[in-house]
Amino acid sequence: MATETMTAQELTDLRLGTLDTAVTDWETMSKRLKTLSTGEGGGVNAKRLQTEANAADWNGVNATVTKSFVTKTAVEFQDVAGQATSVLGILRDASAAFKKHKADLRTVIDDVAKRNIYINAKGGAVASVPSGAAAGNGDIPTPSDEELAVAERRVKRVLWEASETDRIAARALRALARNKHDFTGDGPGGLKEADDRQGKADADYWAKRVKESDPGEWSDKDVERFNETLINQRDNPGFSERFATTLGAEGTLQFWRDLAAPPGGAVEGERAKVLAQVQDNLSMTLATASHSDSPAMENWKRDVIAAGDKPFPIQNLPMGPNGFQVMSSLMGKGKFDDAFLNDYGTALVKHEREFPGDPKVAWRDTANLNYPPTDEPNDPFAGFMEGLGHNPEASLEFFNDSVKADGKDLDNWDYLVAKSDDAREWPVGEDGKPLGHDALGHALESATIGVPHDSDATPPKHSAGSAELVNRIVSEFGKNSDRLDESPMNDSFGNITAEYMRDVQDGMNGDREIKTYGSNANLGDLPRGQLKDFIAQVGKDPDAYGAIINSQQAVTTELVNEGYHDKAKYAEFSEEIANRITPGAEIAGIMAESRTQAVYDDKIAADAEFNESLATTDKWAGRAIDMGLSRFPVAGDAAGMIIEDIRGAVVEHYTRDSSEQAGQDRSDFLEEQRSKSADAMYDATYQAAIESGTDPENARSQADSAAREVRVGYGMGRQRAGS
Repeated sequence: MATETMTAQELTDLRLGTLDTAVTDWETMSKRLKTLSTGEGGGVNAKRLQTEANAADWNGVNATVTKSFVTKTAVEFQDVAGQATSVLGILRDASAAFKKHKADLRTVIDDVAKRNIYINAKGGAVASVPSGAAAGNGDIPTPSDEELAVAERRVKRVLWEASETDRIAARALRALARNKHDFTGDGPGGLKEADDRQGKADADYWAKRVKESDPGEWSDKDVERFNETLINQRDNPGFSERFATTLGAEGTLQFWRDLAAPPGGAVEGERAKVLAQVQDNLSMTLATASHSDSPAMENWKRDVIAAGDKPFPIQNLPMGPNGFQVMSSLMGKGKFDDAFLNDYGTALVKHEREFPGDPKVAWRDTANLNYPPTDEPNDPFAGFMEGLGHNPEASLEFFNDSVKADGKDLDNWDYLVAKSDDAREWPVGEDGKPLGHDALGHALESATIGVPHDSDATPPKHSAGSAELVNRIVSEFGKNSDRLDESPMNDSFGNITAEYMRDVQDGMNGDREIKTYGSNANLGDLPRGQLKDFIAQVGKDPDAYGAIINSQQAVTTELVNEGYHDKAKYAEFSEEIANRITPGAEIAGIMAESRTQAVYDDKIAADAEFNESLATTDKWAGRAIDMGLSRFPVAGDAAGMIIEDIRGAVVEHYTRDSSEQAGQDRSDFLEEQRSKSADAMYDATYQAAIESGTDPENARSQADSAAREVRVGYGMGRQRAGS
């Protein structure tokens, strides 16, 4: 990625007419030079001149000077023709690429404008909702913070790609024009080849620097230059594979060990900030390289795993972190190859389980391999879990796999997740919480949802394997809900619950089926109470609470809309609507009780945190609608407005005044939330009824009935959560 990106204004204003003219001119020039070089089309040409010069009977000075001059001149004509072909290829590719970048930016700008988002000159996303007077009677939804963030990321991605095109093309053209008195005939044929060559050249340069110097003694400027190279080349297979294989597996590990943890301990200040970037970018570089199946790269992957138990000391000292610790510290970013991750994970589990004595001793080394620096032990499972968190396929496979160690076959799930005698004891921090459980949550999140845990991508339909894993998660932590007390995994479990909200409501709805998004997690098959205990404990986390409430409100609203859309199917329509509302109402009650326990009883979070999460996790409202099979009986902008109504209703009905006075009465808050939950469903039902053609009087009657059902279900949920 380019270190300095174009602005949205620069790309929008980019005029490609001059570049297209240059392409046309170079096409003409290239043809003429090729004719002079090879004789295509007839006429005098350098190739013929060279042939005749070599065949001539030269004598005296002519045999040494003139003949050499003639043949060299002929070769120069061939080189200049080749160089012209390179210039043409680069300019032609650049023109096509910039046209695509401009079109992509226009598409994003037009798309987000439909959601009342304006892209400013620098590429930032801002709300563009007119004032009340300007809007008139129109109900124009304000874009959420999450929508603005997603829009901005989309724009930045386009700008990065455009800047990358500019960087590669400019560097290639400068290289061709470097010598004023000579030509090179072996230039790249286009941008792709130029990118590959540039990457390999940079890899060779930095691999040589690593081998010929002590990275721990590099100047701050050297570290910054290396980081800049990684930013530019981390997604370039030409660079990533060449750099890794030139250093070799052990050389790669020793390099990061030396750079990250030089003699004297952790690096601090500005250098530490740059090293944090280097760690992330080097991780992405190695992730890119891991997808190559070349013999050299296959050897590198095998050798990294083989070096897992080898110590990597500094300055020939006997002790130091081992290969697993160093490699895992470089797995936090990027998507590593599936097979490599699972081979690596198998070796890591086997090593720890077969380690003589206390496994904690295996990871006692505290050499600083992670930035920002900490005094925590280097647990390689944490970094490996982050690697799985960015590769859903590998993560799902790993948790469904087993490892044989010391003659005993044990599921990875049972070793790393479940509560059992054979389970791993995760190292704990000063707060007593497992240090790697945040990363473990990310791995489980990617395995169940089907996209990297921090991705904006639309997840695929739930597979049988991912749905079964959700069932195992809910069962394990539902029957051992104390394990979720302030657990670092709760935010991930909240996202999983939000993604599988249809499955959750189906599991709470008895024999009345609710269609799910792909395979059903069959949560209703679990022993009574496990599902409710799970979401009750997870809901104490503000981020999890926001995700669950947003998704619950959206799914319940959609179920009501679906019911009105298929109204003719049901003999007792009011009863059908009640059935569709009850599980969502129970969840609202459970969440209210969980929130009050967190704020009033356990005092582990403040109302302000829960309020903020309602706005920052609102993507789950749109996501829950997107996964509906029947969808709303409307489409396009109308459906978008319904989603905005849901988001607005969640913030309005579930936000709590965080003042000291407002937080004094627990029972008042719970009753207030009960009323607001009922109000939210009244609004949703009334709107659905009106849109289906129901007259206002009957719509109000049906909405009143829905609100009453919410109050009953809410109370049931509170009782279950508080029990």
